[in-house]
Amino acid sequence: QVELVESGGGAVQTGGSLRLSCEASGYAGRSHCMGWFRQVPGNEREGVAAIYTGDTGGGSTYYADSVKGRFTISHDNAKNTVYLQMNSLKTEDAAVYYCAADPCGGTWALGPLVKREYEYEFRGQGTQVTVSS
Repeated sequence: QVELVESGGGAVQTGGSLRLSCEASGYAGRSHCMGWFRQVPGNEREGVAAIYTGDTGGGSTYYADSVKGRFTISHDNAKNTVYLQMNSLKTEDAAVYYCAADPCGGTWALGPLVKREYEYEFRGQGTQVTVSS
């Protein structure tokens, strides 16, 4: 069982930055896809970004078009932690952000996970991001 604990959410003004962190535990192996999705109450979940943590292709990333160039996902294998650096935040970025993980086994899954063609097996409890104008 994988446990994911997010931190780093908060309130910022438009144009500001936040960094979300997600510490993972309970891995059976390292060939996981980890990522973030977000959800506004009443709306569909939206995939944000994903990264592959395996040895071959590790560090490969995929981003939703809505955040490309503004958000950066990264992973620290030693700490089993994935980060989401969010810059140039817009009001439409406000949501609950969830960390997620899946034993995907390869980089092939990154795009489908962000586009929600394939769902993560594990997710965290979420952290609120508020962006005000």
